[in-house]
This record gives sequence, C-alpha cells and structure tokens, in this order.
Amino acid sequence: MVRKRPLTLHCPICKKLVRKRDPDFPFCSERCRLLDLGKWASGAYVVSSPLRDTDEGIPESSPEDREEE
Repeated sequence: MVRKRPLTLHCPICKKLVRKRDPDFPFCSERCRLLDLGKWASGAYVVSSPLRDTDEGIPESSPEDREEE
C-alpha cells in the first residue's frame, strides 16, 4: 500500500518550507501573504499575453512567384 506524503512546498516570498495543513498555505505567514498581495496590487506581477508565432505575418512565396519577378 502506498502512503501519501504530506504536500510540502516553499513559500513563494521567503522560500521557507510550508505544509499544506498550515493556515497561511501556500505562504508561511500572514506577512508573506500581504507582501505577495502588495506585489500584485503595485503591478510587480503581470500575467503575460500569449506568445505569437513570428511567422504569422510573413506571407510565404512559392518558387513560381519568384520566377515571375
């Protein structure tokens, strides 16, 4: 029988180990939770836009098109 290990992660602010059962999960404390919220509010964190393929805007020419030039 496989035993489940308790999920442990690192706090995204101070990198301290945090258990899933901790009250401030995924942060280690209220301080780190508020620091993270402040970064979102100030614009330090942003959700990036999807990457676009650089070849989308370039029309492809066929060998026949080049012969006509």
